[in-house]
Amino acid sequence: MSRIRTLIMGAAGRDFHNFNVYYRDNKDYEVVAFTATQIPNIEGRLYPAALSGDLYPDGIPIYAEDDLIKLIQEENIEQVVFAYSDVPHDYVMHKASEVLAAGADYRLMGLNSTMIKSNKPVISICAVRTGSGKSQTTRHVTKVLKELGYKVAAIRHPMPYGDLEKQAVQRFASYDDLEKHDCTIEEREEYEPHLDNGVIVFAGVDYEAILREAEKEVDIVVWDGGNNDLPFYKPDMHIVVADPHRPGHEMSYHPGEANARAADVFVINKVDTATSENVIAVRDNLHKLNPTATIIEGASPLFVDDPSAIRGKRVLVVEDGPTLTHGEMAYGAGWVAARRFGAEIIDPRPFAMGTIKETYEKYPTTGDVLPAMGYGEEQMSELMETINRSDAELVVIGTPIDLERLLDLNKPAQRVRYELQEIGQPTLNELIENKFGKAK
Repeated sequence: MSRIRTLIMGAAGRDFHNFNVYYRDNKDYEVVAFTATQIPNIEGRLYPAALSGDLYPDGIPIYAEDDLIKLIQEENIEQVVFAYSDVPHDYVMHKASEVLAAGADYRLMGLNSTMIKSNKPVISICAVRTGSGKSQTTRHVTKVLKELGYKVAAIRHPMPYGDLEKQAVQRFASYDDLEKHDCTIEEREEYEPHLDNGVIVFAGVDYEAILREAEKEVDIVVWDGGNNDLPFYKPDMHIVVADPHRPGHEMSYHPGEANARAADVFVINKVDTATSENVIAVRDNLHKLNPTATIIEGASPLFVDDPSAIRGKRVLVVEDGPTLTHGEMAYGAGWVAARRFGAEIIDPRPFAMGTIKETYEKYPTTGDVLPAMGYGEEQMSELMETINRSDAELVVIGTPIDLERLLDLNKPAQRVRYELQEIGQPTLNELIENKFGKAK
């Protein structure tokens, strides 16, 4: 029998993982191409031969998703695999309709086909949407594990924006490692807070090889998920974070709803800044999707070094990029802090440069805040120039990292920090200790 000619639709993460664990050595399939979206400048590149296995000695080309139908027709594609995250259910099915009308089959891959089993216990932290508060929940979990005496590493969902072969397996134990691997702003936002807490981070492209390296060093693996994607590793405890600022999204986004249905524990975050009606709505929806999961409520209290420096100022607010783009939020922690401390928030759009301006056009739901886009040196430069061109008196930085270390800003800044604060019982500490006990 001839191999099934396959195309994988992705965004430089889940698509590569599905290929590595299911298709790479599978002689029943021929992966002809990847298509890419969401990530700037990924199309036109090659998934390298060194990562592609013996069946693909020349590697696999990556095209823009705009070429999808043409590729199906010209390359006689028989099966298309949808493999990226944080999109509405109707978007997934519109793509299915395009593919089916072009003559190919359409596939979504489930947990049994794509999760890797670890020889160490795994706690996964995922979410129903980007920007729900997954990162601070992950930091809290690693802190609990360390207090119980465990040696722990966070394995972060992929963000391979550079040389894929060089990024196959990455280990970050210090800020020097971030420089060594030429990390983008998006990568630093996820890695630096872990390093600040004394937690080693692993990431890259080949997640079985990454797992085997991490297992050599730790007692428990923490899967630090990205967007609202499903875990890459089979978890012993699956924690899923929900956001009451977006009630109903836990039931209407892919694969966030699948995460909710598979969860052992829910964390409803940000209850301190959401309405009680929205918190109750999210709680009810989660119970409908998964009545056996434990529900924890949490807050994300905000901290700034000098609130008086913000009061009365004209400020430009910089927020976490993916929260505004993939997550479709109009604002984040920086905006909340600026409002709370009595600032006048300016609109950054008139000062936006290059790809930053294009980001506003692509994601029109973004409010009067600046997404911290930084997928490469050019975009980081455009981000800095946008800030410096503005007529703000102060920059309020709501990203998880200190942008002043990376960008040469011509105006003062105040950084907003936030951590998970559990409310009531049970707590994650209790659930984790009951499940795993204390380290021996």
